[in-house]
Amino acid sequence: MNLNSKKPVYVLSECAIFIAVAIVLSIIPEIPIGAVGGSIGFGMIPLFIIAYRHGYKYSFISGFVFSILYVTVGGKWGYGLPSVLLDYVLAYTIIGIAGFFGGAAKCKGKLFEVGVFLGCLARYAVSVLSGVVLYGITTATEIGCIVTSNALIYSLIYNGLYMLPNTIIAIVAMALLRYPLKKLERI
Repeated sequence: MNLNSKKPVYVLSECAIFIAVAIVLSIIPEIPIGAVGGSIGFGMIPLFIIAYRHGYKYSFISGFVFSILYVTVGGKWGYGLPSVLLDYVLAYTIIGIAGFFGGAAKCKGKLFEVGVFLGCLARYAVSVLSGVVLYGITTATEIGCIVTSNALIYSLIYNGLYMLPNTIIAIVAMALLRYPLKKLERI
């Protein structure tokens, strides 16, 4: 059996391991933000490692698989099926955008942190959309010291409170992991 026929099995196995690590990192206590959701954690980092190593195809699929497992294993049900689809399935699948800057991409390594930023930005956009469409009816009038009855402003602020720290953590982590990941490619 030649090495090329083993590669898909190797890649799928590696993705499964990183998805499992992402689940564990997402289930361990995170830093909660707000009274009803949002948290700061490290669960996206293994998904970005998949994006870096294997590109967008495996990245989107792994984000989707992670989201389904996260909802079922982590007990994340939101407020019904539309909430689960937007807040978890689409939000974690869309971070696969980072895979366009990884895998066999010519810019791999050089611009990957841009890909991580875009993946986080896409997740933020989906979360804001969910906040406006699904939770606009229940919008609180006060978040911190800001008073608003506008669902869009509330959603931008609320989701930004946890996505900004998550984005910074992911970008810094991937920048720190760049050299070890490059060494891993040679194996």
